[in-house]
Amino acid sequence: MKRARHEALRGAAVAFVAALLASMSVAGQTPSPTARPRSAAPGAPWTPPRTANGQPDLQGIWTFATVTPLERPRELADKETLTEEEAVAYAKRQVELQNKDNRSRAAALDVETAYNDFWWDSGTKVIGTRRTSLVIDPPDGRIPALTAEAQARIKAPRQRPVRERVVIGGPAEGPEDLGLSERCIIGFNSGPPILPSAYNNNLQIFQSPGHVAIHTEMVHEARIVPLDGRPHLPGNVRQWLGDSRGRWEGNTLVVETTNFTDKSAFSGNLIMRGGASEQMRLVERFTRVSPEMLLYEFTVTDPTTWTKPWTAQVPMTRSDEKMFEYACHEGNYGMRNLLAGARAQEKAAGQPPAQRR
Repeated sequence: MKRARHEALRGAAVAFVAALLASMSVAGQTPSPTARPRSAAPGAPWTPPRTANGQPDLQGIWTFATVTPLERPRELADKETLTEEEAVAYAKRQVELQNKDNRSRAAALDVETAYNDFWWDSGTKVIGTRRTSLVIDPPDGRIPALTAEAQARIKAPRQRPVRERVVIGGPAEGPEDLGLSERCIIGFNSGPPILPSAYNNNLQIFQSPGHVAIHTEMVHEARIVPLDGRPHLPGNVRQWLGDSRGRWEGNTLVVETTNFTDKSAFSGNLIMRGGASEQMRLVERFTRVSPEMLLYEFTVTDPTTWTKPWTAQVPMTRSDEKMFEYACHEGNYGMRNLLAGARAQEKAAGQPPAQRR
């Protein structure tokens, strides 16, 4: 499934460029203003509602599903935003591609891709600022180049953390060789930082005077962020989700996270780009910019992985739908079946069972 997911991501990027170029011929070349999402009254400042203790109220369920790609396609290097007409045309074309019957003669591939996107929920709109990428810095909309150290990690898969081995290919020898999302440890879009993915692109925010809870639907993940100014954990303490500390800067909730572990990467589709190391420092910003929109922005700094920091911006829209528990661990048949399938393939090929390294 992970290999198919990477193929789908590459296909989506190609489709993005094709659909956008087609829409330009109809919608014209006039760029729209590059501004943060505005309230219903243009030009007038919008003040977010307050909680009982006076904090900006970010509470509620927010969806971050979008068809906007993480990185700007190279063919659109000089185009930062879409016009409204281009965004509508692209979204329409993307939905058509998602609903297309893609069955082929390769039975295994058909199963992995589920024929079409009926089972996925990755979004149907270009939301918010109508940018051509979620990455807003560097200005070219692309993730910075990998460091030499990160490139070496990719070239030595068996020396890399187990989180990345499954992407390289080959049979899984045991649960440790499977991805963290397949093991129900971390959701592949839950972060931190949070990035849109195939489905369950929803989160819920809860606030109390001294804490904020950020609950993502994928793998039922929750971060409890203290706001009392306490220091981060000692450097020798590492956690799957890092160690988050929050503060208010005006109407923006700023969450700084350190103490990551090198056993996890924050997004599956970035693993082949070097993932992230335990040196990663993450700064997230949550700003409610209108009654129906929460602007989420994050900056990643990891000098052992990328040559410079980079920033992405994900507009989130309010949802009236409920979030349900993602009971991943309850009968994780997928992981058991993956391992059983690997052993069956070895048996059919007359090979001895894989030995743990």
